Amino acid sequence: MENCELCNTPGGDLLWGDDFCRVVLVEDADYPGFCRVILNAHIKEMTDLTEAQQHRLLRVVFATESALRETLKPAKINLASLGNMTPHLHWHVIPRFTSDRHFPNPIWGAPQRESRPQGQLNLIAGILKSALGQRL
Repeated sequence: MENCELCNTPGGDLLWGDDFCRVVLVEDADYPGFCRVILNAHIKEMTDLTEAQQHRLLRVVFATESALRETLKPAKINLASLGNMTPHLHWHVIPRFTSDRHFPNPIWGAPQRESRPQGQLNLIAGILKSALGQRL
């Protein structure tokens, strides 16, 4: 698709990928470890995929969740597939910490406290690349 951000850009720092999908780290200092699992084809809904493709994509989502849980030890993981602004199939895999800006609310809601950027995105990227490589 001509104007699709996820067709035209990686969508973040590439952590892992194959011909079907990719996992990227979103550059957001408030949410270290925030990943997206992005389908490489421009498809907008999970039910537009075959059952085998659905399982394959969710396997990558779950591997990403597992890698984040093991390496960053968050209080919770949020999974979301919205696509209202970018109708290209992708999943948000967001580690949540009790001290993060919006906890316990969704990250797109009203902030609960001041931003306290965590930094260390380069270090996190390296750790997650290794953890994803072991799982996928």
